[in-house]
Amino acid sequence: MSAVEATGPEETVVPGTSGTLLELTAVTRVHGEGERRVVALQEVDLRVRLGELVAVMGPSGSGKSTLLNLAGGLDTPQSGTIRLGRDVLSDLDVAGRAALRRRKVGYVFQDLNLIPALTAAENVALPRELDGVPARRARQEARAALAEVGVVDLADRFPEEMSGGQQQRVAIARALVGPRRLVLADEPTGALDSHTGEAVMRVLRQRVDAGAAGLLVTHDPRFAAWADRTVYLRDGVVVDATSDDDAEELLVGAGTHGRHAGDGGD
Repeated sequence: MSAVEATGPEETVVPGTSGTLLELTAVTRVHGEGERRVVALQEVDLRVRLGELVAVMGPSGSGKSTLLNLAGGLDTPQSGTIRLGRDVLSDLDVAGRAALRRRKVGYVFQDLNLIPALTAAENVALPRELDGVPARRARQEARAALAEVGVVDLADRFPEEMSGGQQQRVAIARALVGPRRLVLADEPTGALDSHTGEAVMRVLRQRVDAGAAGLLVTHDPRFAAWADRTVYLRDGVVVDATSDDDAEELLVGAGTHGRHAGDGGD
């Protein structure tokens, strides 16, 4: 089954493309004015296809997080077009973009954004419930997502009762729950040791291989090597992009890590 077929009859892609779910065209984002004016992104073009994981790398301040915020409709550009499926994000108001995120986008925030008063299962189920899914079904989907990242035993714990790595996995489960087809991840392995980080990347890779599209911000070339392509940003401009074969070269000296390594235990 192809990546497009795996999305089901309700899923749509960018018109006139081959399986492209996310497309940024000549996107520019500027913060501030006058002497404080900072160009976060400048004329950026990027496509992410169904069945494809794209890694974004670059130094601090290069525009990586801005790129994710724009892709998920959390921010709007000064110029350019962002399409998610058949939707042009600039055509939607704030409520419309929020509804689109709940249906189609799983977002792993750098600061996790778990709600302290909710258990792990409740945190994961919340976006599904907000989108009208019955509570019982939403909780079942939440437990399945928690099992997918290896922490279903934490379903009834509150965030303060978990380690940083456990909270990170819960946040990733929240991004994966339900039928979402675009996963945006901002340093999803940042709080994890290398072993756990590999397990998380394996989960993201499997979800993408099943037909989703993924955009991953990371500073670690070991994790970027799980991607099909790596895009490098510097001063808000795309300066280089590699295929998965090029990314594999980043693993020199890193042992058997990466998407082409054998299936090891989690």
